Amino acid sequence: MNANGLHFHDDLAAFAEGALGGGLSPQVSALIAQASQQRHEPQQTLALLAQARAAAPSHPAPLIALYRFYFYGHQLAQARAVGEDALAIARTALGPNFGDMPPDAEATRSNAAVRFYLFTLKGLAYLNMRLDDMDEARLMLGELRRLDPQDHVGGALLFHVLTCHERGDTAEAPSAYPVRGWTATGP
Repeated sequence: MNANGLHFHDDLAAFAEGALGGGLSPQVSALIAQASQQRHEPQQTLALLAQARAAAPSHPAPLIALYRFYFYGHQLAQARAVGEDALAIARTALGPNFGDMPPDAEATRSNAAVRFYLFTLKGLAYLNMRLDDMDEARLMLGELRRLDPQDHVGGALLFHVLTCHERGDTAEAPSAYPVRGWTATGP
């Protein structure tokens, strides 16, 4: 049970449904839809997304919308902050024992909450690379590799790019990128 008296399984199921877009109140859905229609007016868009997040602080949909707003607006530091919040919320929904052992292959392929967590790690690694925080990117990729050793979410490509960058090898041909999978020496 968590602090609210709910079982982690119930929280996880609700979060997983939310990661797929379910369980969102019509009012919050309307705020996100209205923000999408107002995207040409960033101040109004941001205000609507802030309202949506305040109304559903643990639901992934407002976080995803806010993340996209910042990411596509080239406000990468703000996108990273939202991604860190999303990671923390997903971690809470997955429960205190998540990550003790890597999730099984089925969970990394089909469990919405697990995939949300893994893709958020991958997104944060990318943002950290873009923000020139290579140490943090390496930490994120190390955790991603530990939790997704079969590379179901494609983090190995980011690791490859990070490794090339650190070696100063920026002119490498794209054909040298791994198709899928971690190399023998990882983050």
